[in-house]
Amino acid sequence: MAHVKHMKWWGWGEEGVHFEYANKPAFAPFVKNALDVDLRPRQRDTIDFATVSVPASRAEASLLDALGAITGPEHLTLDDELRIVHWAGKSVTELLLTRAGEFARVPDAVVYPGTEDEVARILRLAVERDLVVIPFGGGTSISRSLQPDPREERTIVSLDLGRMNQVLSLDETSGLATIQAGVLGPDMEEQLNARGWTLGHFPDSFTHSTLGGWAATRSSGMQSDKYGDIADIVRGLRVVRPGGTVVLRPLPSTSTGPSLREMIIGSEGRLGVITQLDVHVHRLAEHREVIAYMFPTWQQALVAMREIARSGVSTTFARVSDAHETAFSLSTQKAPATLKKKLSAKGQDVLWEIMRRRGWDTDAMCIAYVCFEGSRAEVERRKRTVAGIVKKQGALVLGAGPGALYDQKKFDTPYLRDFLLEQNTIGDVSETAAPWSKLTTVHQAVYDAAQGAFDAQGKTGWIMSHMSHSYHAGACLYFTFGYELGEDPHGEYAVIKGAIQQAFIDAGGTLSHHHGVGLEHSPWMEQDVSPEGVQLMRSLFAAADPGNHFNPGKIVA
Repeated sequence: MAHVKHMKWWGWGEEGVHFEYANKPAFAPFVKNALDVDLRPRQRDTIDFATVSVPASRAEASLLDALGAITGPEHLTLDDELRIVHWAGKSVTELLLTRAGEFARVPDAVVYPGTEDEVARILRLAVERDLVVIPFGGGTSISRSLQPDPREERTIVSLDLGRMNQVLSLDETSGLATIQAGVLGPDMEEQLNARGWTLGHFPDSFTHSTLGGWAATRSSGMQSDKYGDIADIVRGLRVVRPGGTVVLRPLPSTSTGPSLREMIIGSEGRLGVITQLDVHVHRLAEHREVIAYMFPTWQQALVAMREIARSGVSTTFARVSDAHETAFSLSTQKAPATLKKKLSAKGQDVLWEIMRRRGWDTDAMCIAYVCFEGSRAEVERRKRTVAGIVKKQGALVLGAGPGALYDQKKFDTPYLRDFLLEQNTIGDVSETAAPWSKLTTVHQAVYDAAQGAFDAQGKTGWIMSHMSHSYHAGACLYFTFGYELGEDPHGEYAVIKGAIQQAFIDAGGTLSHHHGVGLEHSPWMEQDVSPEGVQLMRSLFAAADPGNHFNPGKIVA
């Protein structure tokens, strides 16, 4: 089989890459205080695949012959480890099951088409043979958008688009690129950057997720303030279905009935397989700078973020961590090893003294990061405007040093979940979006709900949040929570995650801003889009896929 890059089977990212805390002197004390957990040194670097038992493939020889005839037998596999790589995403629920070797139902075969015609032939075969087909990009989903129904009796085929990974064309006049859906984020950016362009879409999962996966789950990248969410970026696409291919041309705007583009973005494979996308691209910026600011309180920081969004100043991103997340971020700093870093640490001590003299409660302070791109003159002008806005809310400008460090480490956080699981501790995330007028209410409601769930189960838990992805009407709140596992890991998680999700809805937010729905969030769909809205979705999926062949059960049952 031709090589297609995959994450390790048992956790996030690449083998040999880990979260380390030995060089972060404040981290273990922070975890002890926040979660009452005593950290142990890492026990192992990997998990031996030979220790797990994988259910046998149910694929019949005649089906394998038919699939192999479409893609070539070298692009079809029944390899147990690859079947496990493709059996689920990277949600906490799925990681717990994977590490325990509890594979209720895994794909019976993994197939790697290389062309759109091969995808079409596979889908027609799925209808003829009554198969289940689950499209696979990078496997980074944390909403259980890949996990098969454990009761599924039909043969399941994982359709991995990893061979379809090229930037096909670039219209520099229009700022549009045509790109195959299976391309991983870094590979796509490398191809675009070589010609002086960028998509500008950088979700936390960027290094291991695909363009098609972003579209299928309505992704947002951390730079959405400038470049937009994926729904703004995607202007045209091709979606293969058993009866033909939906072709939407990359037009700037249309008035041609309900938006098929919007219908397909976020559909998680239920309407067909996205094979190609036409997307907005932008010239690489001449200069890029991330500036850090420290605010006395969360409320002052939110006011500043809203004013930045309303000011019209162009920022690539503007995010602020609440007091809990700020404390966490400070705990992950490495001990200064060089003279330059020791001098920088002394500078931080001076900064802390300034805050104390101003009467700040250092347990309430909140760190923010704002990214600027453009010519050096434009960046300097925008920095001055933002400095004026944040200073009106009492903020101190920390400068580019902390901002550069944040920019370098922005894709490393998911590795922390694997480390915590080895410590018998959950670390997970959940996000929402709400109007500016409700952000404070949603924030407090989620804190209260999480603490109530922790208390009800006798746990010392921790929750923290940041605000990002600003819009005219509101913004995203992204929560991270943690606690030590007990005797009923799945039951505990359902209670705590469920309390957070319900608080989103009750306080006026959405069930998910950019992680999609999958199986994880579908219980809240009726509350989010109304019972009639769910019925409309059910009708759409039933009409588009009457045999229930394509990623069945996701979004709405």
